[in-house]
Amino acid sequence: MKFKIYRALFLIGILFELIAQIFFRFGIRWSEPLDFPHWFLLLGVVFMIPQVISFPDKIYSYIGIPVMIAGIVGAIGMCVLDFTFWSYQSDYKAGSAFFKHISKVPAIWLPFMRIGPNIINWGLLLLSLNYLSSKETRWGVFVVILATILYKTPIPYRLVFVYAFTLIGYGIIFYRSKPEAA
Repeated sequence: MKFKIYRALFLIGILFELIAQIFFRFGIRWSEPLDFPHWFLLLGVVFMIPQVISFPDKIYSYIGIPVMIAGIVGAIGMCVLDFTFWSYQSDYKAGSAFFKHISKVPAIWLPFMRIGPNIINWGLLLLSLNYLSSKETRWGVFVVILATILYKTPIPYRLVFVYAFTLIGYGIIFYRSKPEAA
């Protein structure tokens, strides 16, 4: 039973990532009383954690789980920094000073704003490869591969498509695979 719950939370997490990207794409960034897009990003990555550590004991998991965890940590750190930026919305001068300071500190900027959140998609790809050998789940893996290719493609609505395809791909994988293998 726990694997079905973990899978559901994982899919909800990807859905939250998609909702956040839709908010960003349509300009819903800094809203009162909450920074809704970053809350969706934060909850999305947190909801993925139980399934991430429950993927099958295969070579792709040995690589994908640490990559995913690093990406989740990076995304959480990014959200914390973005919540701080958001809190300066009425004081542009102080917010600008904070941004200038943080962007010059590589130990904060690189892992939490540049690298960390970006490797989530590589972790999602690696973990999906656990299901490539099964005929039932192969199409889901191909959809996740397509999402990863789109991640590096400069097109409009890119991240909306990435998370929509990732959600569809993992939906196929989880629907067609046995809970014991997840």
